[in-house]
This record gives sequence, structure tokens and C-alpha cells, in this order.
Amino acid sequence: MTKTDISKYNNSWYKPGGGMIKRFLWHFTNHLFFNHGLFPFRRLKVVLLRIFGAKVGKGVNIKPSINIKYPWLLEVGDYAWLGENVWIDNLGMIKIGANACISQGALLLTGNHDYSRSTFDLMVKPITLEDGVWIGAKAMVTPGVTCYSHSLLSVGSVATKDMEAYGIYQGNPAVKVKVRQIGG
Repeated sequence: MTKTDISKYNNSWYKPGGGMIKRFLWHFTNHLFFNHGLFPFRRLKVVLLRIFGAKVGKGVNIKPSINIKYPWLLEVGDYAWLGENVWIDNLGMIKIGANACISQGALLLTGNHDYSRSTFDLMVKPITLEDGVWIGAKAMVTPGVTCYSHSLLSVGSVATKDMEAYGIYQGNPAVKVKVRQIGG
């Protein structure tokens, strides 16, 4: 790639919000209190997320070593669970419903690039995880995907399309393999 090729890349249209000072402060807060495996205090994490603009419900459990790009682009419902090493790469809005579970090492990815264009344009689309959704360990949800009520993405799978309510999805790309039965 030549120097002139690099100058073609212009994603200046993307504004993550928050302002430069807020983004700078969040970068250090995220590193010290969220990315760090030695800071297990979930209530303080919820308070910090709210200070930085996230909408966080009651009883949310945030485990150690989580990475959140921009809290002001995050909504988390009551009693949701965010596991160890979860990466919320939210260049766009991410909404996580009540009683949802994002298991260890899962990735929620709202941005990508258009490889078909010489300008490699940034593409940003929101992610919605409705109530009761379970994203398995090391699974990935890609830009623009909605996981409807109580759907499940199994371990290591990649959701590239919307997931039906109560569907169990597996593979890369994930396909529906079963219907989720929830007993009382």
C-alpha cells in the first residue's frame, strides 16, 4: 500500500459522541476499573457507567476484565450479566435487555469496513439483544443484528443475521438448530 492509498481513507463522518475530554477520561476509567481483572466491585462499575452516560438497570452483574468502547452508546436492562473478558465494541448503540447473559469472551461488534471500496469506508450499525438473550462464551454478534427474546447463540458461534425469538443458533455463520425450551 502506498502513501497515496492511505490518504484515501476518510471516516471523518463518524462521531462517537461524548467529546474529546469525556472519551479521554473514559479510556482511563475503562482501563482501571473495567479491563482490570483485579477490580471486582460491580456496583461501582454500574455507577461509573451511569456517570459516563450508559443506561444501566438494577441488579446488573459486571464481571472483571470487560472492555466497553463508549458507555454513552450502551443500554443494559435489569439483572443482565456481562461475563469476564466480554468486549463491547460499540461504535453504535448496543441495547441489552433484562435478564440477558453475555458469557465469557463474547464480542458485540457494531462496526466494520466496506472491503469492496477503495476508501475502506467505516460501516456502523446498532445491535439489540432483547430480554432473556444468552450469548455463549467466545461468541460474536456482528453489526446490525437483533437477537430476539430469549434466543441463544452457542459457544464460539457468529451471529451475522437476526436471531428469532427462542431460537438456538450455532456455527459460523450461525444457523438455527433448535427451539429453546425454558421450564419453570
